[in-house]
Amino acid sequence: MRTERAMRIQVVSRSGKEVVKGGVEVPEEGTVADLKRAIHKRIRKFYPERQRITLPQESGQARPVVLDGAKRLKDCFTTDKPQVVFKDLGPQVAYKTLFFFEYLGPLLIYPIFYYYPQVYTYFGLPSRTTTYPVQTYALYAWCLHYAKREFETFFIHRFSHATSPLANVYRNCLYYWAFGAFIAYFVNHPFYTPVNDEQMYVGFAISIISQLSNFYCHIILKNLRAPDGKGGYQIPSGFLFNYVTCANYTTEILQWVGFNLATQTIAGYLFAAAASYIMTVWALQKHKRLRKIFDGQDGRVKYPKRWVILPPLL
Repeated sequence: MRTERAMRIQVVSRSGKEVVKGGVEVPEEGTVADLKRAIHKRIRKFYPERQRITLPQESGQARPVVLDGAKRLKDCFTTDKPQVVFKDLGPQVAYKTLFFFEYLGPLLIYPIFYYYPQVYTYFGLPSRTTTYPVQTYALYAWCLHYAKREFETFFIHRFSHATSPLANVYRNCLYYWAFGAFIAYFVNHPFYTPVNDEQMYVGFAISIISQLSNFYCHIILKNLRAPDGKGGYQIPSGFLFNYVTCANYTTEILQWVGFNLATQTIAGYLFAAAASYIMTVWALQKHKRLRKIFDGQDGRVKYPKRWVILPPLL
């Protein structure tokens, strides 16, 4: 009977302290995923999604090499005493859970200020007695946006990473829930003054068209990944992606431009500015990464010339 050979790997922290006493054994043909399962078997709180495994950083190396779950371990080492560096990423939650809670807040909080105007009495203000059409349309546009996001979370998005740190739930919920209440407070304020009808209709038209375009962009991105979220980076194409690297962010920003054009509140514009800044940082990172991967060298496709996120500005 043939016995599969095993290899023993030393697992240390970034300070060099041994994390798993005596190391762990994995099959000689094992993968990084097998290593993570072996660590989890020895220390139960370190489930695989909580682990970050890298090779020891060599002199002059800018950053350590992160080991992918499907990579064979024997291809990673050049020594007969293999060692990896372990980092505890902390408690994790599924990305679907993170997105569900961060979007649920705005979806539930906003209608409170519309349907229960007496809430303003708690701020020392009179209850709203007049509801303008723009306030009703804003409610519909707002709820459509966040209902769409919840739908995309469970039926459209394919995540490259299964989990996110638990701390992100609190941070993201604070961001979305606070801004949701902030915007709802001003749009439904008893002293709110609406814009003219022409501006309102143009604004909501931009918002709705942008939301539909954003949904289609997410469909395109979904089809770039396998159902398990794997597949590596690919060049998105079709629709607005033929011109803009992060067309999904472009349409997201335009939807908030339209919403704010129709509702005209300082809270809405502050949220749009914050969201635009965050998405621009993400877009620049993704654009740079795609250009680096698809550099046209050694038979690789060259990334086409495109705007990053906000043509003609960026």
